[in-house]
Amino acid sequence: MALFKKALVLGAYITESGPTLSKTATHFDSTINGKLSALITKVGPKKKGKARVFYELSQDYPVISVVGLGPNSAGYNEAEDLDEKRENIRSAAAIGARSVRDLDLVEEIYVEACDDPEASAEGAQLALWYFDELKSEKYKKRQVKINYFAGPDATASCHSAWNKGITLASAQNICRRLSEMPANLMTPTIFGKTTVELLHGLNKVKIMVHDKQWCEDKKMGSFLSVAKGSAEPPKFVEIHYNNKPGTDPFVLVGKGICFDSGGISIKPAANMDKMRYDMGGAANVVSTIYALAALNAEVNVIGLAPLCENLPSGTANKPGDVVVAMNGKTIQVDNTDAEGRLILADGLCYAHEFKPQAILDIATLTGAMSVALGSSATGVFTTSTALFDSLRKAGVHTGDRVWRLPLWQHFVPQVTDSQLADCLNIGKASPAGGAATAAAFLKEFVECPNWLHLDIAGVMDCKDECPYLGKGMSGRPVRTLYYFLNNYFNQK
Repeated sequence: MALFKKALVLGAYITESGPTLSKTATHFDSTINGKLSALITKVGPKKKGKARVFYELSQDYPVISVVGLGPNSAGYNEAEDLDEKRENIRSAAAIGARSVRDLDLVEEIYVEACDDPEASAEGAQLALWYFDELKSEKYKKRQVKINYFAGPDATASCHSAWNKGITLASAQNICRRLSEMPANLMTPTIFGKTTVELLHGLNKVKIMVHDKQWCEDKKMGSFLSVAKGSAEPPKFVEIHYNNKPGTDPFVLVGKGICFDSGGISIKPAANMDKMRYDMGGAANVVSTIYALAALNAEVNVIGLAPLCENLPSGTANKPGDVVVAMNGKTIQVDNTDAEGRLILADGLCYAHEFKPQAILDIATLTGAMSVALGSSATGVFTTSTALFDSLRKAGVHTGDRVWRLPLWQHFVPQVTDSQLADCLNIGKASPAGGAATAAAFLKEFVECPNWLHLDIAGVMDCKDECPYLGKGMSGRPVRTLYYFLNNYFNQK
């Protein structure tokens, strides 16, 4: 049992003269006769992102964590392409919430808004999520409740913004859970069932989980060629959320390789366990639609997720095999570990049946993307500068950035100069320009003029570079996708 019922997280701006309590914290301090401001003057926090925990200054909140917010003047940083004030608030809420949760002394944590309730809620909710559901009870972290500590000037819109932040962070946590789940507990079949359970009951959402026969009827030979190496049957998840009648849909296509061994072109053993997250694109699609529907966003979105495993067996693709995609194009499979683009090819072909305004595919596609950008940003290839600009602005707002890379004709011959077929599934100059040649391959299956390809291989997990995510699978960039799609339809 917790020693204390409630803890409070407050912010302090860092100034040249020392820490200065936020407006809400200042008001609270006045209720305890200035004891908090007197203490932080002596012991801090002295730096951004540092927390100081105080005990029994208040009868209502016996544990209080004060976190450094950085300068009050923080705003958009052009060099970083980031809204630093919002990011500072997310990080402070996260650090403060963890500082008291890890004491294992409290049942509820109240977090102030620090001028941005949505960002504060996101930071706390993301920071306290931890994947331990498969551990014995004695190894699990204490579950604590997160509540909004509203200042005297908090309006109904402040409470609404807080709740929105909690919902967006919860959607990202859903993506993290799907990604962390071991491959034997998140097969294509289980993923399909989990999607139905997650989205069931949400207004205006329709879900279909198609089977192998449906894929065969659609002539998805490229997708099925990857699936045939595993005993687990493939599934193709299709989700419709239309809260904008009279508009053409925006189609999302997510790579859903529930485990990727590399197939016959098998991967090294080291870190192969992380390939349970090769369905991160599909997880992002499901979680983004969850956020849109839960917040009643006025959009018309269709989500598609081809799901299978890529394993070596007597029935698996072999290097040099030729397969036929849904649009009739033939593909020479020179590397069976370049399987994500094979299943996306058919997903992209099917997306065109809905006559979409635009198509976005998202995938943990290439190790080259991780080399290029690390975990700093999602790599984006697109046929539309306007779409990228909108996506970039969404990333500035959420703190989950994107970065554009070239979709140039230069890379096309590397994936179309094939001895046996219409195209190759791996660039002839591989590994040079690996992420760009993968995008060039996908473009061979896109006719829609408005298309974005997001490679999330670099951002799929987090070590210690982001205070509000911690170690493990990141669930990025769900919140960015939510804002991008919401803004796209609102602007229209």
